[in-house]
Amino acid sequence: MSASKLSSKKCVGGASLALPARRTARAGRPGAVGVKAAAAGGYVPDMNRRNVMNLLLVGAAGLPAATMAGAFAWFFYPASSGGGGGGLTAKDALGNDVTSKGWLATHQPGDHSLTQGLKGDPTYLVVTTENKIENYGINAVCTHLGCVVPWNVPEQKFKCPCHGSQYNAQGRVVRGPAPLSLALAHAEIDADDKVVFTPWTETDFRTGLDPWWK
Repeated sequence: MSASKLSSKKCVGGASLALPARRTARAGRPGAVGVKAAAAGGYVPDMNRRNVMNLLLVGAAGLPAATMAGAFAWFFYPASSGGGGGGLTAKDALGNDVTSKGWLATHQPGDHSLTQGLKGDPTYLVVTTENKIENYGINAVCTHLGCVVPWNVPEQKFKCPCHGSQYNAQGRVVRGPAPLSLALAHAEIDADDKVVFTPWTETDFRTGLDPWWK
């Protein structure tokens, strides 16, 4: 018996057992990839289809995020920061016209409270020590990055919660990073006792300079 035939037999218990010849696949044989894909049993999209699917997935996920980011930016960065065109009646938190009599009945001397002013900007009405409405309103939009600046009652100044800018009771900047004072608007009482805001276009009495918000 030849050596090749002997190599295909194995002796078990004294008997010869013929073994089938072992077949090995050569690496890189044509069709190997196709066999594997077929064995997986699933559809494999081509590269163009996968790119389109990825773009659709990113777009669907990005739309809600962009909407939320836009709302956040709108809140912290108001659309305007100065006076408007003609006169505009001040509005309270409920959207009602502000009257001098009604306002003074609920706001004490020294009070700084927000109303809706020119261009819809939040604008402070100031009550004087003589219990009158001051003849100017103070725009509440910070001149640094546009946050709405609250009135700090204990310290009697405006303090921006975003980056620490501070303004005195008249809205003049006393501490940065804000570069400019808060914008002003005239606050006048009309014949119907309503508080009306009009643009402030003359010299800023706090600085002696032309108004930067014109």
